[in-house]
Amino acid sequence: MAYIQSSSFLRNVLALDAAACAATGLLLSFGAGALAGLLGFPAEFLRGAGLVLLPCAAVLAFLASRVRLPRLAIHAVIGINILWVADSILILVSGWFQPTALGIAFVLAQAAVVAVVTELEVIGLKKSTPVEVETAALRL
Repeated sequence: MAYIQSSSFLRNVLALDAAACAATGLLLSFGAGALAGLLGFPAEFLRGAGLVLLPCAAVLAFLASRVRLPRLAIHAVIGINILWVADSILILVSGWFQPTALGIAFVLAQAAVVAVVTELEVIGLKKSTPVEVETAALRL
């Protein structure tokens, strides 16, 4: 498995991603009832999205705290973020929901933030250096 020595830039972006996931997750989880009418999405949908974000925030915080990381873990974070952005757009164009103007703005804004954070994670990955791992240590 390929590892990287994560740059401080990457660790900071992962921490930012974790904080954004936690904040959005808490907002959607606990404020779903109040937000449903404002955004035009069912409360259960908003709550479910929020509950998905909370464990993601924990994983991102863990990754942000590590200097050495599997390269695959960062690729997974980037890939999941890309899927999140794509799903956000799909939610708006699919006709599954009838979001309000505020709901559309909310979905587009959070998708834009995720896209920017993802690009920053790509930059952080490029600033990180590969690490050679002894195969004997991996067998333990």
